[in-house]
Formats: sequence, structure tokens, C-alpha cells
Amino acid sequence: MSLEELTEEMAQQYTDFGDELAVSLDRETRNELALLETVLEPEETDELVRRAIHMLFQTTVETGTLDFHLRSGFDVTYDEYLSGMTFDEMTGADQYPKLDDERRYRF
Repeated sequence: MSLEELTEEMAQQYTDFGDELAVSLDRETRNELALLETVLEPEETDELVRRAIHMLFQTTVETGTLDFHLRSGFDVTYDEYLSGMTFDEMTGADQYPKLDDERRYRF
């Protein structure tokens, strides 16, 4: 896969989510959410869910997990996704033809 395919899939997921997302909760998650709701007293429970997604995203970026999955699935990193260019495109490495090792030293 490539940077273009990642961008297309991200756009599709973004569209599929819409403005609201229904999430089913298991007992443990419901209990943890209730405790956080009680202690942090947000205006809406939605705010806790938004914060949780931001924290998970940040942790995934900082630990390198996001880059690992991006490299495995799309052969790009998060930095490449943000810049819109692969490393080879940034450095110009994709502008040169590949060397033919068999004929490299022939004159």
C-alpha cells in the first residue's frame, strides 16, 4: 500500500464516522467511565470519550506503535503522512534510476 491509499482510506473512515458514533460498553468500561464521570465532572460524557481518544492517539504516536502499523500496512510513517510525501520523495532518492548491479562496473 502507499501514502495515497492511506489518505483515501482515512478520508473514507472520516466520512463513515459522521458527527456521532454509537459505542457499546462492556461492564468494565462502563464502570471505569462512571468513575471518571463522577470524579472529573465533565459537562458531557462525550468529553471524556474525546479525551480518551486523544490520549490513546498520543500514546500510540509516542511509543512508535502508530509508525509500526503504518509501515506494516501502508509502507509509510506518520511523519510521511503529515508531510504528504514519502522519505524518498523528500530526499529526491526516487528521482534516480535504480542501479543495475550486473552492469555497474562495465565500460
